[in-house]
Amino acid sequence: MLSYINWNADPEIVKINLEFIKLGALSIRWYGLFFASGLMVGYYIGEKMLKSENVNQKWIESLATYILIATIVGARLGHVFFYGWDYYSQNPGEIIKVWHGGLASHGGAIGILIALFIHSKLITKRSMLWTVDRIVVPTALVGAFIRIGNLMNSEIYGVETTLPWGFIFERNAEMVAKHPTQIYEALCYILAFIFLMYKYRKTGAKDKQGMLTGIFFTLVFVARFFIEFIKEDQEAFEAGMALNMGQWLSVPFILAGLYLWVRGARSAPVTYKNG
Repeated sequence: MLSYINWNADPEIVKINLEFIKLGALSIRWYGLFFASGLMVGYYIGEKMLKSENVNQKWIESLATYILIATIVGARLGHVFFYGWDYYSQNPGEIIKVWHGGLASHGGAIGILIALFIHSKLITKRSMLWTVDRIVVPTALVGAFIRIGNLMNSEIYGVETTLPWGFIFERNAEMVAKHPTQIYEALCYILAFIFLMYKYRKTGAKDKQGMLTGIFFTLVFVARFFIEFIKEDQEAFEAGMALNMGQWLSVPFILAGLYLWVRGARSAPVTYKNG
């Protein structure tokens, strides 16, 4: 008889009663902890990378602010427009209630790209790809943190499996083992981070504009595309679709990634004077 993993993690770490100041209860959740930890680790790694290139400290600090805001706003709006527009169009006040859940990684990626475009125009005065090539390295690791947060929430998991590492998500009243796709994605993102860091430190890839960005988009979104085949639909409208929403949204990133990877590999190095 197969022995599966019975998963019943409490999404809340602790709940603090604030009724005495009319604020109800404040919950500290694992997802929020992993999300915040991922951003802090990502900032630490990104800061080390940019300092090694003698980049202006003010650029680094402003970049972190741009990315933080873009990640949260982009991921939230991505969920609203890509997965829940029928609901949010009728309940617009719910859009700002991020604490109720609902973030989409594709929306976060789009938000970050827009923020980096603005940052490159206003702050660095360099090609946007110069910044993106550096930011994608720690971003791959941040993605792994977020997926572990999804695991703690018992969400975004896969279809039924007979594999011995299947998880029975008891909190959702599941009775059969499901693919722990959160772990699959997290492992893929960690491998992408290791490869990107190798290319950044040990090769001249960081000076081949767009190459690291292309590698990131290709590895991360190809992994996402194929893992979606064994993932349960996130929304009812995806039932019966040959490719689900996550896969359709991944296709443009994969195509852009392949283009940038090949173009970057063939291009001459581009260097800038220190800012």
